[in-house]
Amino acid sequence: MRGFRRVGACEGYERAVLDPNIIMDCPAAAAGIAWAQFACVLGNEQMASRPRNVVLVLVVAAASIHVSAIGALAGERIREFAIPSPRSGPFEVTAGPDGNLWFTEEFNPGKIGRVTTMGKFVEYPVPTRDSAPEGIAIGPDRNVWFTELFGNKIGMVTTEGVFTEYKVPTAYSYPTGITAGPDGNLWFTEWYANKIGKATTDGAFTEYVIPTTNSAPAGITAGPDGDLWFTEESASKIGRVTPAGRFIEYPIPTRDSYPFGITVGPDGALWFTEGADKIGRITTEGIFTEWPIPTREGNPLGITTGSDGNAWFTEEIGNTVARITVNGAFTQYRVPTVGSGPRGIAAGPDGNLWFAETDGNKIGAIRPSTTLTSGSRR
Repeated sequence: MRGFRRVGACEGYERAVLDPNIIMDCPAAAAGIAWAQFACVLGNEQMASRPRNVVLVLVVAAASIHVSAIGALAGERIREFAIPSPRSGPFEVTAGPDGNLWFTEEFNPGKIGRVTTMGKFVEYPVPTRDSAPEGIAIGPDRNVWFTELFGNKIGMVTTEGVFTEYKVPTAYSYPTGITAGPDGNLWFTEWYANKIGKATTDGAFTEYVIPTTNSAPAGITAGPDGDLWFTEESASKIGRVTPAGRFIEYPIPTRDSYPFGITVGPDGALWFTEGADKIGRITTEGIFTEWPIPTREGNPLGITTGSDGNAWFTEEIGNTVARITVNGAFTQYRVPTVGSGPRGIAAGPDGNLWFAETDGNKIGAIRPSTTLTSGSRR
């Protein structure tokens, strides 16, 4: 059994284990989530970074009705927009070719959402119901591409809302992260199958087995060197694969670091989040630097590069959006909605950072600034 994660929504349980063939006794089952493929078992060790999405649906309703006192600075800097569909579970977000933000909604019953920079929404139901759309990226064809975790598909939707879906060849692969590659194809991670997948815009697949077994690949991005870089969540490694399918893997200095999100940073290196409460950086030569985040058990997840020349990331449990300079100085901003569970984050066409609030059922935007003192918490 694989994929140990922290499960904040499973009260009395500390370990969630995904298995495509079982649904075990867990509080989520009582909530009527019949499609959720997961198990909750007792555990007493420190768990990994990524709370499994199907478990966290339990706290969505509760989290969305508790709003914190908004400080003047946070109120001026962060805007939040409520998604029309209740308990939709927004997960990842990306800037679209049409000047809007596009995002995945994992729950009820699974949609692709679009929001303008003024907060106007359109939602498109994915044809495969309860497929749990997760990763999202803009393809070389200027369409929106996404992964379907439970549907085991790679999906595409035009900016007019027309869908096409392609079945991943490996059953129960759990496609997770996705990015456009330098070769004109879509590249994605297969979290459960331990593979990196490649799909043409016509839906032809090639799959490559990762050398490290049970590595749980999660985030993926196109690197500045023409290769694809990805996180190995269970193996605590950063992986690299050429367009021809040749792998190199780099063990992260911190043991049990549970890396998740990854992006090209403002300095041309690869920056990534660690469930061990660190932000990591690796050069294309394989040299690491790591910085502990100020928040204890903040659980950093998504990461991107902002228009201000810094890296920005979300803290799912810390309920903050934070930035880190290339020198490792932090500034953190509390999300106004308590327990919002911020996940994916992307730079928007308006210069703001846009992020998904999975438990708050909102899309947030934060205005970057180059004048704040780093190392502070707002």
